Amino acid sequence: MTEFEKMRSGQLYYYSDPEVDQDIRRTRRLCLQLNRLTPSDEGYREAIEKIIPGFPKSSEICPPFFCDHANGIEVGENTFINYNCTMLNEGKVTIGSNVKIGPNCQLLTPQHPIDHIERREPKETGLGITIGDDAWLGGGVTVCPGVTIGKRSIIGAGSVVVKDIPDDCLAVGNPAVVKKSFR
Repeated sequence: MTEFEKMRSGQLYYYSDPEVDQDIRRTRRLCLQLNRLTPSDEGYREAIEKIIPGFPKSSEICPPFFCDHANGIEVGENTFINYNCTMLNEGKVTIGSNVKIGPNCQLLTPQHPIDHIERREPKETGLGITIGDDAWLGGGVTVCPGVTIGKRSIIGAGSVVVKDIPDDCLAVGNPAVVKKSFR
């Protein structure tokens, strides 16, 4: 199994691997091209589809946008991602339909080793993030590795989500805790 395959399968992998490093470098160039455009500019759709293949025409990302890999992100229909979103997508990032993501949000899938000696090496795991249909992340939300945010849930601005949030909930704070259920 290659280091890239290990990365995508959530196993410990070396991010210094040439294939992984080359993909990150290529994606940085693609993000730079996208970030020179607005959603109404000619070439926007082509640029975003190089980073997120299959990106729905009904969805929109407002540049600037940053990610590590031009693959491993899935976005549903009618989803809006506001300015300055960062997706460190070593693990897969899956975003449902009709999702609203506020400005300055971060979806962070890398998880470095807990042991400080092991952490000195260029290795990590990528734990996927899932955001359910009709969810809303307020501005400045950080979603940590391995988290699932349920359908129709709302995450308050500035919250840090470190564990799964069920469907139909309002969660706020650092760490984000469920304050209300809409069921």
